[in-house]
Amino acid sequence: MAFTELLERAGGVGLFQALQVFTLLLPSMLVPSQLLMENFSAAVPSHRCWVPLLDNSTAQASVPGALGPKDLLTVSIPPGPNHEPHQCRRFRQPQWQLLDPNATATNWSEAATEPCMDGWVYDRSTFTSTIVAKWDLVCDYQGLKPLGQSIYMAGVLLGSISWGLLSDRFGRKPALSWCSLQVALANTSTVFASNFLIYCGLRFLSAFGVAGIIMTPVTLMVEWTTTRRRAVTITMLGCSYSLGQMTLGALAFTLRDWRALQLAVSMPFFAIFLISWWLPESARWLIIVGKPEQALQELKKVARINGHKEATKSLTVEVLMTSMQEEEEGASKKARRSVLDLFLMPVLRWRSCSMFLVSFSQMISYYGLVLDLQNLGSDIFLLQVLFGAVDLLGRATTTFLFSFLGHRTTLASFQIMAGLSILANILVPQDLQTLRLVFAVLGKGCFGISLTSISVYKPELYPTALRMTADGFLQSAGRLGAVTGPLIRMTRPAVPLLAPVSYGVIPIASSLILLLFLPETKGLPLPDTIQDLESQKSAAAKSKQQEVAITESTWF
Repeated sequence: MAFTELLERAGGVGLFQALQVFTLLLPSMLVPSQLLMENFSAAVPSHRCWVPLLDNSTAQASVPGALGPKDLLTVSIPPGPNHEPHQCRRFRQPQWQLLDPNATATNWSEAATEPCMDGWVYDRSTFTSTIVAKWDLVCDYQGLKPLGQSIYMAGVLLGSISWGLLSDRFGRKPALSWCSLQVALANTSTVFASNFLIYCGLRFLSAFGVAGIIMTPVTLMVEWTTTRRRAVTITMLGCSYSLGQMTLGALAFTLRDWRALQLAVSMPFFAIFLISWWLPESARWLIIVGKPEQALQELKKVARINGHKEATKSLTVEVLMTSMQEEEEGASKKARRSVLDLFLMPVLRWRSCSMFLVSFSQMISYYGLVLDLQNLGSDIFLLQVLFGAVDLLGRATTTFLFSFLGHRTTLASFQIMAGLSILANILVPQDLQTLRLVFAVLGKGCFGISLTSISVYKPELYPTALRMTADGFLQSAGRLGAVTGPLIRMTRPAVPLLAPVSYGVIPIASSLILLLFLPETKGLPLPDTIQDLESQKSAAAKSKQQEVAITESTWF
């Protein structure tokens, strides 16, 4: 924990921290556009089968009499389950008898229909182009859309595992820069994809890089921030996600072609790749991996930016080595870390198992909610902006909630509330769209608070040498939930209640595990070593014994 003292000498809160937060907020603000873009680029427009009488001028010329488009639609397309034109079937031959005012459904049979043999015609009044219309991901192929979303989340899952290990091996800053370039190149290339398989492959590569962009800004902020400012900076980072969601809604409303939207949210990552190089590497990490000279350079750089000129002279390798002797000894004993350390060390085992379940349950419900906007309302642009606004409000109040409830209780409480909101929506009839929207927005706001809480709480559970490894492991758990969420939604035609019940019950159950097995970290310094964690555990146990003793003396 001696690094906190070194950071205070270099300026714990100053111009550097402000510039760092501003720089890291830019990629974080663009992350929601990558994760949620398919709410718009893969929106399912109204569609029907292509039929000659409606879509072929030669066939229309042979129609007897002056029949309008409505009459031609009646004789060409059977009514669907909602009494609108069927989206997936057409009549084999025109059913002229249906023009009789006394005609009923008994005038035709299922045998008189066939699937859409010549493709589909799409309503382009809302979107001029989507990937669904481009590759006909409808009817028998409608399962390809959630499958594509799951493939994308699988890329984030594998990226979380990989970048967690790579960041602990090669550094936080190189990971952020490379991931920004990878996202820019892969995502820009998707507009040239010739088929859905290539599109999914490029999106997978983009998702692999997005995982690193999700992880590294949080860790860089945490490791360059003093204890008292940690919650504030992470809350600001969370608010940038909310602004990103609102921006996505506005961009999608303006750019109705999926290619234009894709380019608009991808090109800025080229600029982020260039500006990320000014960021200092984490000095905490450099000390832990045995690079004190480079850590000293970064600390002096921060001191200069913060205007602490005396610190640039007083900070030497000897001072740094003396202050961080405990961390150096820990690094020399075991310089290379792996995911297995999260389970081999007793103090980390329960934390890792419990947080795996919490991260998985949080993401399975969150993405089950936010990737299904078309099922929640007709105006998905307004809904996306509304989701972002309530998310911003929720995240902005997180620091205030921390001061009363603590980090662990805030996370658990609002995850339970989010689950209850989803379950409540099951009881609301489909025709009460306003009430359904209220519960959905309430659930989204609760998820905003819980996501900010876990971003603050998670780094406080692990030492510096394992922090990115643990983050990668827990991010992969969350992305496993994000992969599972769309797959559960594929069961909706067969088992309509399975998805909403799962999305509601799972986060509630994991919150109980969180409260039972994990410690409160409010006000504790960021641990640098396993010894720090054990000291915290001993102090917490001693405090608990004192509380019990006081209680017993009060009663007896």
